[in-house]
Amino acid sequence: MPSALDDAERLIRDFARATNLQVAGRPFRIARSDAVGAALRGMLLALGAREQASGTVRGVVEFGMREDGTEDTLLDGAPLPQRGDAAGRIAFAGAHMPTAHAMAQHLAAQHPDGLQGITVGVAMMLEPKTANLALLLRSAGATVDVYAHPDETDGDVAAALRTLGIPVTADATLTGSAERTAALTWLRQGHNVIMDDGSHLVRLAHESAPEVVRGWIGVTEETTSGLRPLRAMAAAGTLATPVIAVNDAATKTSFDNRYGTGQSCVFAIGDVLASVGLTVRDQPALVIGYGPVGQGVAAHLRALGVEVRVAETDPVRALLASHDGLEVGTAERLGRGALVISATGVRGTVTARTVRDARIVAVAGGVPGEVDLTDASWERLAPHVERTGDTLVLDRGGCINITAAEGNPIEIMDLSFATQLAGLSFLLSDRPGIGVHPLPDRLVADVALAAARTRGIEVAPTTLQSTDSDWRSTRYR
Repeated sequence: MPSALDDAERLIRDFARATNLQVAGRPFRIARSDAVGAALRGMLLALGAREQASGTVRGVVEFGMREDGTEDTLLDGAPLPQRGDAAGRIAFAGAHMPTAHAMAQHLAAQHPDGLQGITVGVAMMLEPKTANLALLLRSAGATVDVYAHPDETDGDVAAALRTLGIPVTADATLTGSAERTAALTWLRQGHNVIMDDGSHLVRLAHESAPEVVRGWIGVTEETTSGLRPLRAMAAAGTLATPVIAVNDAATKTSFDNRYGTGQSCVFAIGDVLASVGLTVRDQPALVIGYGPVGQGVAAHLRALGVEVRVAETDPVRALLASHDGLEVGTAERLGRGALVISATGVRGTVTARTVRDARIVAVAGGVPGEVDLTDASWERLAPHVERTGDTLVLDRGGCINITAAEGNPIEIMDLSFATQLAGLSFLLSDRPGIGVHPLPDRLVADVALAAARTRGIEVAPTTLQSTDSDWRSTRYR
């Protein structure tokens, strides 16, 4: 018999799955007075949603019940949307990405003739939000084509994007050498700018097609795991292109990694476990890594009522987890019988021993090989769930929010892709030299202000006067 917590969690996950919208920051109403309603209120508040008791507000989700006792969830007073086919999902996402629209218009206005003559290659997980990024780039005047790895391809979205006139290299059936051939063929088509996620295409070009790198204005990189090797390349003198560290901008990492990946991974894990009759609360959870992704995963788990523990090698982050009220220790000790979630983006994070001792293993975000599955034997229990020994492994250690869900929520990717567009603007305007460069604070502030305005958030004007020019102490005057 499901508990009130189980039903509340299910209703929240159902809303997120039906809409791919963000919970944090969302206004909500509870129109039921039972135990499930109380559990819903507590979870939603813990997830960062805002209770809106009355009045008209855009984007409000209401959890209620019909007269016949059936559950009824409404968005803006209407039933949850039927997004339909891939074209419908692309259109729905586009309608909820106002910041990226604003930044695309700003980008086009800043450059004479828009982006005419600029070819942008988008190499990211292909789903409705990425499709909108490609369409926005085209609306700004760029020539755009898209690449997606077979593991990160929504075939229906690829087909819909082709119908809309965007060339797409993406085939979920490719394996082995065919994957590499497709990627190299795409790279050799020639681009001025690459927008990469994980720096997989950038690194492949440096390894096997260095001639194409010489034609690049530069690269914008979306992820922590992608910047790590690019910085190593820069230190070794092998990087041959400017890179804008989009991931490091506050408008990306502070939201995408914490709120986006936190929600999408935890909810995807909840959906997958429900298919085998389990919940995230049936065992303690161990989050390995307490960077922005790990912090977001831990916060979302705690909001759902899970006992959360943390394993972290960085002493500052370990201290932070402890100050957040979490037990901190080694994976070997804290992972026994736990739901183990890797949030590091580092190969070999979850050792074979930890896999054997865990009850469940999953990866949030991630890179290939983040879980050591050497010599694992597999028994398939349900889609995305397999047993090896006594341990359930979700999607064989793949990025659970990609392989079992639609990736991060729409509003989060609206902010991330607006930051990508700001990175592109910086590349085109300033033409920085070879190396990894931060996105300037002024552009990060532009994105944040645009996001606040499109979301109806009032930002007070600055009234404080700067004293930077007068460095003298005021204490002893």
